[in-house]
Amino acid sequence: MKAAIIKVGNSLGIRIPKPVFEQCGFEDEVEMEVRDNTLVIRSPHQVREGWTEAFKSMANHGDEKMPIEMEELSSIWDKAEWEWK
Repeated sequence: MKAAIIKVGNSLGIRIPKPVFEQCGFEDEVEMEVRDNTLVIRSPHQVREGWTEAFKSMANHGDEKMPIEMEELSSIWDKAEWEWK
C-alpha cells in the first residue's frame, strides 16, 4: 500500500486509513523507530505489561516461591561473602 506524504504545519505526515489504524490497535499514541532506513510504527507497550497476570498465574501454581536449593545457596553465599555489621 502506498500513502502520499503531506505537509502538516512545519512537519510532514502520512494519512493512515482508519481500517489500518484500527487493525494495528492504535489509540492516542504510537511508538516510532527507524531501523535500517525503515520507519516502524507500533502501538506503545506499557512498562511491565502483563506482569499482574503472570504473577497471579505463578501464585495459582505455587511458582512464586524460591526453590529450597536456591534458598540454601543464598544463605551459604550470604554467610561466606558478606560482612554483616
